[in-house]
Amino acid sequence: MNEIVIVKDLNVMFGNFFAVKNLSFSVTKGEIFGFLGSNGAGKTTAIRVLCGLLPATSGDVIIDDVKFIAGAENLVKKKVGYMSQKFTLYNDLTIEENFEFAAKLRNVPGDLYEKRKKQLLKFIDFENDCHQMAANLPGGVKQEIALVAALLHDPQIIFLDEPTAGVAPVARNKFWNLIKQLSAAGKTIFVTTHYMDEAENCHRIALMRSGKLIALDSPSNLKKMTYQRNIYSLTTHNSEARQYLVANAHDLFEMFAPYGLHYHAIIADSLNEQETLDRLKKYCIFQKISPSLEDVFLKLVEGDER
Repeated sequence: MNEIVIVKDLNVMFGNFFAVKNLSFSVTKGEIFGFLGSNGAGKTTAIRVLCGLLPATSGDVIIDDVKFIAGAENLVKKKVGYMSQKFTLYNDLTIEENFEFAAKLRNVPGDLYEKRKKQLLKFIDFENDCHQMAANLPGGVKQEIALVAALLHDPQIIFLDEPTAGVAPVARNKFWNLIKQLSAAGKTIFVTTHYMDEAENCHRIALMRSGKLIALDSPSNLKKMTYQRNIYSLTTHNSEARQYLVANAHDLFEMFAPYGLHYHAIIADSLNEQETLDRLKKYCIFQKISPSLEDVFLKLVEGDER
């Protein structure tokens, strides 16, 4: 197995607080690796270490055969590209100026810069004027341009920190098609997102909670592992029925979570599940469903904190 990212017993402390605790995993070349968790789970702190921006308190990080040790930060930075929802592009610069700035930060030679810029603009299918201001770009296009800026130095590992937050669904789909193409070309993609439909595109997903890794597997295996009982989608008949289910949820259900206009639920009494379902017909229409990644996230990551 061609491991390009190796993390062993990583700890990051701020004072007496563990932002990341005993984190261990590896990522293979060409993998789309999802890194999910609630705000404050330790995702961004871990990514900062992997990008060579923050030294670990203890543990080992190896990025494309380079071990992150004090004084070797620039060696790690050469291996990675990074973009996020914010601060990747400067709005008061043109697209061209943003590219030139990113290339100079990475010491990309002028002739190579022009070649890479041309290739990458073709890759995102961008044919407009590069002298327009970044501030004037639509959200989806801005993120595509930011991706180009992150790829100019041809990194093997690309960190995408909530890259499509606030972007229209059509633009999100196009952006994920670009991610899949990069993966197919052998680039390793490390992505955080709060969109569970996007996370379905990941080959594997790591779930973080309170600085710790609590689960790591493919989306399908995470669903199977987390939910071995029947899950039902409940649609209440009216507001009174909805109030009844909410008021009696603790007794009726092992899991009961809102999902759009419906609820996802697991019957508490597994031995008399059908009897409970028969009683529920008075209040709702129900249908057995497969668990979603959002169900997995709610149970494993948020748990009792919901």
